[in-house]
Amino acid sequence: MSEGAGAPRRLIVGVTGATGSIYAIRLLEALRGTDVESHLVLSRWGARTLIHETGYSLDQVRALATHAYKDNDQGARISSGSFVTLGMIVVPCSVKTLADIAHGHSGELVHRAADVVLKERRRLVLAVREAPFTDIHLENMLKLSRMGVIISPPMPAFYTHPKSIEDLVDHTVARWLDLFGIQLDAAKRWTGKMESGSPTPPKTPRTRTRRARK
Repeated sequence: MSEGAGAPRRLIVGVTGATGSIYAIRLLEALRGTDVESHLVLSRWGARTLIHETGYSLDQVRALATHAYKDNDQGARISSGSFVTLGMIVVPCSVKTLADIAHGHSGELVHRAADVVLKERRRLVLAVREAPFTDIHLENMLKLSRMGVIISPPMPAFYTHPKSIEDLVDHTVARWLDLFGIQLDAAKRWTGKMESGSPTPPKTPRTRTRRARK
């Protein structure tokens, strides 16, 4: 479904209880530099994990979004298909959330919003975070992939020669936004040119030698 000319572009951002809250924060920060409205919903465990992993408060993260909703607010705009959006990304996506979406459980707003995106045939991206995956996890991902959901775990790329964790996070965030037609000018992209290697070669690990016994 497409919006009329001049209508706002909107992206729902779900944050659940898996590790990787920084990805959601950077994605919200990136969206602030675009013409896309961000509609944020944090699950209860997503909020707990965010506080544990980062130095951000919940109020600071909610302030990054254009709109933020309580996870028990089933009457929120994003729970209705008549609220037109570009789709939704769940980042990070816990395997519990993956299972709830795969089996149509909509007990919380983050699950209901994803269910709406599915039924309206809009784009749903799940940044599933778990390692290793069990057969159950893989079957749930395959089930959703066959429905058109994009399963995109946060995989770091090293061909850009990242200098920091922030570089790794930013590159992954840019790739996710590409999936919704939101392109960041600052994103470092592959040019087809092979380089000789990292400007700063990694240190050679020391090898310990055991002194021979006499």
